[in-house]
Amino acid sequence: MVKKTGGKLSAADTKKLIDTLKLRFEKNASRHRGIEWKKVEEHLNKNAGALSSLYELEQTGGEPDVVAVDKKSGEIIFMDCAAESPSGRRSLCFDEAALEARKEAKPSGSAVEMAKDMGVEILTEEEYRFLQTLGDFDLKTSSWVQTPSDIRKAGGALFCDKRYGHVFLYHNGAQSYYAA
Repeated sequence: MVKKTGGKLSAADTKKLIDTLKLRFEKNASRHRGIEWKKVEEHLNKNAGALSSLYELEQTGGEPDVVAVDKKSGEIIFMDCAAESPSGRRSLCFDEAALEARKEAKPSGSAVEMAKDMGVEILTEEEYRFLQTLGDFDLKTSSWVQTPSDIRKAGGALFCDKRYGHVFLYHNGAQSYYAA
């Protein structure tokens, strides 16, 4: 989910990004019934930080799209709706502690740190399950999800995927990563 509040894109990058997001919004109307593009565009034009985060998601092969409006705050909620985890965001261990603990064959980074650098958050299990109601995602890949602190303190982390028409939640060592 996009949370960033800082950063500024050039006018050309902003226009290109908004055009891309509008096209995706129109093409996938079932993901955001009852939400008008005009409201989304107004929100984006007032929030350079969100634009910067969405740009980062696009640059790494993601396909961010509107999935809801927060009932309390009125914020537009985007999630990455790429069919599979983008190749630029695969082969990552869970977090920096897991990355530092790896003795050999270290991956290029961690999912939590990459998300933080892009100004987004890793989905919760609940958010991941909601995303899966909007389409079929991670049929060949999997995605780390936020992990309770007691599991993380024990060295574990949680991830999800969708197989056989169902969403599965798994656990593994936070140091683990898979090349896809």
